[in-house]
Amino acid sequence: MDFFASMAQPEFWISLLTLTALEIVLGIDNVIFISIVSNKLPLAERPKARNLGLILALFFRLGLLFTITWIITLTKPLFSIDFVRNQLGHPLGISVKDLILMAGGLFLIAKSTNELFHKLEVETQEHDIKGRATLSGVIVQIILVDMVFSFDSILTAVGLVKEISVMVMAVIISMVVMLAFAGRISNFVNNHPSLQVLALGFLIMIGTMLVAEGFHQKFDKGYLYFAMAFSLVIELINMRARKKKKQPIQLHGLGEEAVEDGLMKKL
Repeated sequence: MDFFASMAQPEFWISLLTLTALEIVLGIDNVIFISIVSNKLPLAERPKARNLGLILALFFRLGLLFTITWIITLTKPLFSIDFVRNQLGHPLGISVKDLILMAGGLFLIAKSTNELFHKLEVETQEHDIKGRATLSGVIVQIILVDMVFSFDSILTAVGLVKEISVMVMAVIISMVVMLAFAGRISNFVNNHPSLQVLALGFLIMIGTMLVAEGFHQKFDKGYLYFAMAFSLVIELINMRARKKKKQPIQLHGLGEEAVEDGLMKKL
């Protein structure tokens, strides 16, 4: 079907909206990691690292989309593990895709755990770590994570949509949205230490999920994202409660009565 003819079909727009929303949700993990890693850089270099990381992610996704035939071959088993059985009772076959997911998941777990450890250290040590961070080093870390998230994102897109044009449009739209809001998300996360710890916990969960997927352990990602959203809402409520506790308590009524009784002058 011609591209412009397919645009006249309702299914085209439903698929585009669904996939775009999913790409944005999956991309938030990427934005969070980029925000936390780029926070080690000097303030002036953070937007550069953040934007460059997202632009690289866009090119990774588009590159993978245009090599979709090659990607499908990566799902063929390279070898099998005899002592580990799949759901059918057969030896577990490990493909290039599985190796990428496992390696990426382990990297995400290790990196997030390391960041979490440094967040719990004293402030002087944290400043020393920030001083050692370089733009090139941060970009390398971002590229590694971009590759993993891009691979997982494109495989999800292939499972939902068959038309390459829909995938390309969804990826571009989602990246434009993330570029527009990445700065706000980054500033919000970096200005609230408790949210940084929560975000690192999310990344550890996602890394664990990627490793599990590498071993063909399938589960509904909706439960994971619901748990993350619920935890975020609870933390936002806690932040609001802590902010209110810092405000001085004002008792209404006592001041007015004192003024009326002549015990206190009206301000």
